[in-house]
Amino acid sequence: MTGRQFSLSRRHFLQGSSLLLAQAGLSGCQTPGELNRFAKADALIEQAIRRGDCPGAVWGVGQHGLLLHRGVFGARSLVPVQDAMTWDTVFDMASLTKPMITALAVMQLVEKGLVDVDAPVARYLPQFAAGGKGQITVRLLLTHFSGLQPDLPHVPDWWGKSAATDRIMQAVPVKTPGSSFIYSDLNFIALGLLVEKLTGQTLDVYAQAAILQPLGMTQSGFLPPATMQPRIAPTQYDEHGTMLRGVVHDPTARRMNGVAGNAGLFSTAEDVMRYAQALLDQRAGRPSAFPLSRSLLLRMTTPQQPAGQMSLRGFGWDIASPYATPRGERLSHQSFGHTGFTGTSLWIDPENDCYVFILTNRVHPNGGHSVVHLRHDVATAAGEALGLPLAVP
Repeated sequence: MTGRQFSLSRRHFLQGSSLLLAQAGLSGCQTPGELNRFAKADALIEQAIRRGDCPGAVWGVGQHGLLLHRGVFGARSLVPVQDAMTWDTVFDMASLTKPMITALAVMQLVEKGLVDVDAPVARYLPQFAAGGKGQITVRLLLTHFSGLQPDLPHVPDWWGKSAATDRIMQAVPVKTPGSSFIYSDLNFIALGLLVEKLTGQTLDVYAQAAILQPLGMTQSGFLPPATMQPRIAPTQYDEHGTMLRGVVHDPTARRMNGVAGNAGLFSTAEDVMRYAQALLDQRAGRPSAFPLSRSLLLRMTTPQQPAGQMSLRGFGWDIASPYATPRGERLSHQSFGHTGFTGTSLWIDPENDCYVFILTNRVHPNGGHSVVHLRHDVATAAGEALGLPLAVP
């Protein structure tokens, strides 16, 4: 395994090191002068760690181009040794791969005129038409209205990208396409295959050149190198009793050798912050390195689901579906975001020009507990600290 996906320069590492907020135990780091303002949100995270909901967490809130607050709590590793959480901890981002990488890659192809979101997926992947999927469009995959099942079964066991591809192509919708919202990994695995078909590159290589490098996200990528492993937050034991650390947690992505459209991205708080700020700047028409035109970014982050549907989804981003609880009670109804099964979340609010991210490895070491309420409550507390009113239903 090479480290080409992580082009860490010594200069950038030293710059990043000066910002580290390494902390042990349950002590957190607050940006100077902001202790009282965000104390409620910090306390919620401390309480969650004490309950055992997650071993540790890194979180931050930014507004108007500034990181207003950042916190580091607890441990990134409990077994086989205990290791304190640090600001530069590398997290398995899980399903945040979907909007941050895969959906953005698809929209870049739209921008180049290579993809029509309302065209059948089978135009680009002819085998996808099997099993009654001929009328499923790219839009339906991006918004989770394809009618496909939530994930690929792993029994009987299978391994390898070709095996996954065969199963995706032969999959049969469980609901009429366009009729129901079903959050499905199959949608984004198929979109990852589409990106690879049209670019002639694997998704990790394409993402590095077309997304991560332009954004300066030098500590993010698929397949993290061994040199980064000490900073990676482990997840849980795999089926062979091996603690996953630097190997993607998602079982399907892992069977696809760590690179898939639904999961596989590893990242840090610093890089997540960089992504969110660039996105906000581009959407607002300010100077930005975000690698997509403003018009297409607006389409990505506004409702794009089929007409008449109640679950609001952008292209890759969640807006108001049953999974949108990380919005909390004060971020606006124009906000959008996503979560990751491992315990990560990012929510972005263009109306209030702010973002909130929480990075945990809540599945460590044995599957963990839910952080659904934590995400909601921290976002609400952060919004209150920012002086945002309650969002009117």
